[in-house]
Amino acid sequence: MVLPVITPAIGGALLVPYPATLDVPHELVERVSWLRYAHHLARNTRWRKLGCFRQALLTLVHLRKNEAFSQPGAGFGTSQATAWRYVDETLDVLVPRAPGLHEALTGLGEGDHVIVGGTLIPIDRIHADEPYHSQKHRKHGMNVQVVTRPDGTPLRFSRATPGRTHDLTAARAHGIVQACPIRQILVLADRAYLGAGATFRTPYHRHREQPQRHQQFNRDHARLRAPCEHAFAELRSWRLLRRAGCSTRRIGTIVQAVHTLLTCGYSG
Repeated sequence: MVLPVITPAIGGALLVPYPATLDVPHELVERVSWLRYAHHLARNTRWRKLGCFRQALLTLVHLRKNEAFSQPGAGFGTSQATAWRYVDETLDVLVPRAPGLHEALTGLGEGDHVIVGGTLIPIDRIHADEPYHSQKHRKHGMNVQVVTRPDGTPLRFSRATPGRTHDLTAARAHGIVQACPIRQILVLADRAYLGAGATFRTPYHRHREQPQRHQQFNRDHARLRAPCEHAFAELRSWRLLRRAGCSTRRIGTIVQAVHTLLTCGYSG
């Protein structure tokens, strides 16, 4: 999509607009704009300077490009505060439409299997922010759990927890460990989920010291679990989640909003 070229004047600073493209389909912008329009009708909100389509486009620009609000705001002819408000309102519309865990597992049962994994969303924090520092990744971030189909299609992205949280602890906190065994769903996971439950299958520990059949099992297990990385790649295709500089509470909201966009049919 080609972004509008508007001559801005924000706070006296000289910002030069230029033609640019956004790597999302036009249909996705239309879908989000209709959700915004329905929200406006339901709330009977007051007039906005930008229409629903351009508000949706502004939000997608922010999520995909991870620019400061002053930059897309200037391109759309609005102030930094107004751009922030439009994005925040659009996120509030998208988040409730993200599928919950039980909704995501609907239709799955005995004989089916899913993949569970965790990833870290890097954040800007100092050394003193110990709860957000992941010893595994050696950086500050937020832990996000994902449940995917065998082909890597994401079924559920969890809320974000501090990066120090262990993957198994996070999976239990989000109900993943409890929900899958109840439905008798086979779960493929890495060693971090060792001890999660009877239906969880994890690799053998220290397989090099184990018999040849254990080593072969670990290779096959890794091959079947690999598609989970596709879901992480789709999440990171939204540059805001490659290194988030926003509030840690807002990261979980953004993850849920992105999940809604992915369920709308867009894949990065």
